[in-house]
Parts: sequence; structure tokens; C-alpha cells
Amino acid sequence: MNRNVKKAASVIAVAAMSMAGLAACGSKSNDAGGSSKGGKVYYLNFKPEAADAWNTLASKYQSETGTEVKVVTAASGTYESTLKSEMDKDEAPTLFQVNGPVGLATWESYCADMSDTEPYAQLNDQSVALKNSDGTVVAVPYVNETYGIIYNKDLLNKYFALSDAKVKSVDEIKSFDTLKEVADDIQAHKTDLGVDGAFTSAGFDSSSDWRFKTHLANMPLYYEFKDDNVTNEPATIKGTYLNNYKNIFDLYITDSTTDPSLLSSKTETDAETEFSGNKAVFFQNGTWAWTNLQKAGMSADSLGMLPIYIGVQGEEKQGLTTGSENYWCINNNASDADKKATKEFLKWLITSDEGKSALTNDMGFVTPFKSMNDEETDNPLVKIAKADTANTETTSVNWVFSMMPSENWKNGVGSALLNYAQGTGSWDDVQKAFVDGWATEYNLTHES
Repeated sequence: MNRNVKKAASVIAVAAMSMAGLAACGSKSNDAGGSSKGGKVYYLNFKPEAADAWNTLASKYQSETGTEVKVVTAASGTYESTLKSEMDKDEAPTLFQVNGPVGLATWESYCADMSDTEPYAQLNDQSVALKNSDGTVVAVPYVNETYGIIYNKDLLNKYFALSDAKVKSVDEIKSFDTLKEVADDIQAHKTDLGVDGAFTSAGFDSSSDWRFKTHLANMPLYYEFKDDNVTNEPATIKGTYLNNYKNIFDLYITDSTTDPSLLSSKTETDAETEFSGNKAVFFQNGTWAWTNLQKAGMSADSLGMLPIYIGVQGEEKQGLTTGSENYWCINNNASDADKKATKEFLKWLITSDEGKSALTNDMGFVTPFKSMNDEETDNPLVKIAKADTANTETTSVNWVFSMMPSENWKNGVGSALLNYAQGTGSWDDVQKAFVDGWATEYNLTHES
């Protein structure tokens, strides 16, 4: 998502109302008292794939309560810059998100006390909420997500049916070596299988590059931090598993639908279209992808998901990658009426039948709230994720990318990866951006 933000501001702005002329919300002036009368909600949404669902929810809530709700969705990869732009306006978001402790450090002064909100009260584990430097709860996670290598069961079964297939079942793919063997063979048999490549395009348009500079980069960081018992953002990193990172990235760009020279302009939509159009077998993405894949006509029965194997010892016991980078925050500068209206909207979201169904089914979220523990999802990728988490024979990979020092660090890694893929840069440049860039960005973001 479904999941760390920021670039030149570009907004897919959709007011979630059926009526024209809805005023924006979130005045910086304070109203006396704590009444929500006249209060409005303005939510700056992080997830483009959930924009339609949020707009529908906002419209339903306004119809039921009369409270004005505006939803603006930042274009993929631009959330941080969009948030900065919107927060400078007189009518700023009343509800926004941070991506974890590093994001909170940037926005702490804008984050109001959430200890009296329904989302905090309903957390299954309140320790996962984020606190500010004063120990006040100011950010509450609203979704847990899982990602890996989504695969098309129908195409993979077609491959397994080949007389010379390297393996005959997806259950045999439990390591990078086997994944590579299968992907290489699919690439060699792409004409027989009617595909353009084993993997969808590894696009580096801003709508797609986060899959590699953030989500894929999580893999070498996870194993390094696991080895070194790192639990908080470190000032420096070693790059212990960068050769493994290279191996999986090389596989993505070699056994692909797309020549590496064309990756700079390839989008996430391109990858979704290749996958849903049966032109690729594998697609690195997460549980949030179901919304768009379903719209494209894919069947739930056609989807599976593998862990991202990178060639680490013992990875046959590795599960999918699960965590959260999505924390709701209420704007501390909003009026008292707008704050109260926003809290009431959040309560409705996680306790009403309409809100719970939308979060679970329309958005495909796995939420951390007691009020939603009994919700059943029709998202096949979420079902796979839940089964993976429950599997005692494997260990899920944690999301550690919330410790990445800055968006600038990610952009440096992404730029180096693209240059490497296109042949205009070397892997040494990627290593430098990864390791040296980390120390540089950590120092810049921790200047007193």
C-alpha cells in the first residue's frame, strides 16, 4: 500500500461530495469550546488505490451526519511534498498520516493528542501507537499490510505443465535459487506461454519506484538489522546484504516484460496492466493491489503470493513481508470544532457497518482495531497474508523501512538503481547511495 511518500507536489484532488462548491476545511483559527457544531473534516489520503472508496465513504458520512468531509488524494510518491504544501494553507488537512517514527519526527508539532480517540481506544495493542517527545499518543496505525511477489496461478500452472519445467509446483519455490531457475526458464519459454516476461516491468516512474527503493530495499536492511539486533534508526549501516539486493533486482530487470532502457517512464499501472493482461507471471506488490487487479478483471482464484527471496541462508523459513507505515494524525492547528468533527469521523469509520466494510473490502485493509476483529475480507491477498502470519513454520519479514532516514535517501537509491538498470551507472553507485547516503541523510535529519 499499500504502503512512504514524497516528491514534487502533484495532487489527485477529489472532493468526496455529490454537491458542488464544497468548502475546504481545517481552519487554523481556534473556536471556543469543544463542540463539533460547524466542524468539518479534510483528510489528505496517502493511498491512490483507495481514493474512490474514501470518496464514497466521505459522501455517505456527510449524508448521514451533515458534517462536511473533503478527501484529497496525493499522487503516488508525492505525499510528503503535498502535505507540506497543504499544511501551509489557511484551510489545511484536519486528518493526515505519518509513515512511522521518522515521519513523526518531521510532523510532531502538528500532531494533536489522540489518546481520547476511538482508534486509540480500539487498538488491539496500544503499544503500537506513536508518542511524541512528551510521551503523548499522537499517531495511531490504521492498517497492517503485506507484500511479496504476487503470481498468476493460471500462468504458473501452464508453465508447470511443460515437459521440461524446472519444478512442478509452487510449493517447490522456497529460495532465491529456485525462484531464479523458474523465472529464467519462464523467460526462455515466454513464446510457448504467451507472456512477454516472467516479471512485470520494474518501472521507475514515481508511481512505481517505491516498490524497489523502499519495499525491495527493506529486504537487505531487514536481514542486516536482524543480525545486528537493530531496533531503532541507526546512524550508519553496513550494506551486508547488498549483493543479495543486486541479485533479486537483476532478476526483476532481466527476466522482464520490458527492456531496462525503458524503465524510467514505466508506471505502476503499466505493471498492473501487464500482470492482469496475462503478459507476466510475477508482480512485486502487496495486499492493496487487489483493488486494481479486481477492477482489471482478475479472479481471486488466480492469485497467489510468494515471499521475496534474496538468497539468504535459511530463507526457506521466510514468510511474507508484513507491517505498517500508515499512522493517522489529527492536525493540532485545526480549530477545536474541526478536531472534534475529525474524531467523530474516525469513530464512525471503525465502528459503523459502512466504515468497517469499506476499510475491509473496498480498501482491502487488515486493521489493528478490536471493533473490526470479526470482519471478513473478500481480498484474496489478505487471506494469503493472514494464513502466512498464522503459519508457525515460517517467520514474517518486518517492515523496517520506517527507519530509513529520509525520502531523499530513498530517491538517491532509486536514482542509482535506475542508472544501473539502464547501464548508465554501476552497482558501486547503488552501494554508495545506500550506505554513504544513509550516514549523510541521518546526519542532516538529526542536526540539532
